[in-house]
Amino acid sequence: MSEPSTPGADAAQGAQPSLNDPFEIGGVWISNRVLLAPLAGIGNWFVRLQAKRYGAGMAVSEMVSSFGLHYGNDRTLNELMRIHPDEHPVSIQLFGQDPAVMASAASIVARSGADLIDINMGCPVPKVRRTGAGAELLTEPELALDLARAAGEGSGLPVTVKLRSGLMPDDRSGYDLAIRLVEEAGVAAIGFHPRVARQGHKGSPDYGMARELSRAIPVPMIISGGLSSADAARRAYEESGADAVMIARGSLGYPWVFSELTGSRVDPPDQAELMEELAWIIDRAEEHMGTERAGRYLRKFYPWYLERVDLPKLVKNELCQTAGLERAREIVAEIRDGEVVAV
Repeated sequence: MSEPSTPGADAAQGAQPSLNDPFEIGGVWISNRVLLAPLAGIGNWFVRLQAKRYGAGMAVSEMVSSFGLHYGNDRTLNELMRIHPDEHPVSIQLFGQDPAVMASAASIVARSGADLIDINMGCPVPKVRRTGAGAELLTEPELALDLARAAGEGSGLPVTVKLRSGLMPDDRSGYDLAIRLVEEAGVAAIGFHPRVARQGHKGSPDYGMARELSRAIPVPMIISGGLSSADAARRAYEESGADAVMIARGSLGYPWVFSELTGSRVDPPDQAELMEELAWIIDRAEEHMGTERAGRYLRKFYPWYLERVDLPKLVKNELCQTAGLERAREIVAEIRDGEVVAV
């Protein structure tokens, strides 16, 4: 296996590395350049472990409240901080707007065994922005710098930041902040979503701006946004000149996207494989949160897998509406074994 490369070396050679090439973030070695992005309300330990099983070089957690950690919220500490031994390297994403609280939370993350810390400075959701966190930090660059420094000082871990290109059309505040975060706060990598916060997930990402950023900073620039498939991720990687790709919604119900991007798989999974993987998810969710909560939680997972199989609508509806794991497992097994067919 080749040694991890650095962004500066790659640029000097004038060639973009393969997605299979290893690289480093702040001294943390990552086996390839295909990562799982933070998925709010979804990216817990077993979703991250699933991504790793299918070839992701690293997974980033769903965003975790720095205040929840600092003030000892039970679910934040005991569920969101759970890390499986096979996940490493793993990054925990924090959000918040108070540097002292961020430092405290970062120290808890370090003690949990995480390898890196990511700070969310890109979430466009109003309830997050109203607290002064997420994309709202683009309006407070000095505070954003203080938060990044605090996370590093509190944890001793490499700190990365994921952000948007700006807030409104023609706004480049995220681009400008990214450069300052690297130069003034020592951030070890930038996760860049080149769409403004107002766009949400609509419209075309500005991969040209991402390429400009990649050339402007001496640390990895990881491209995010619009990566709905392996082909879309490859195009974004090439067009942005990124050092890695970060897959979010393109992995929902389809962890095989990591295998496709790393070249270990070409053909899509068949119906039996899809249902076997869904059964694995059901088992892990029950292990993580108990039977009753898992039954409710999994109803958002079922459609991601069912959209890839041709089945009667009544069968799909029954699975998506059931909160009982016993019946859910029965339906999944029937689909896996071909006992349910399209009509």
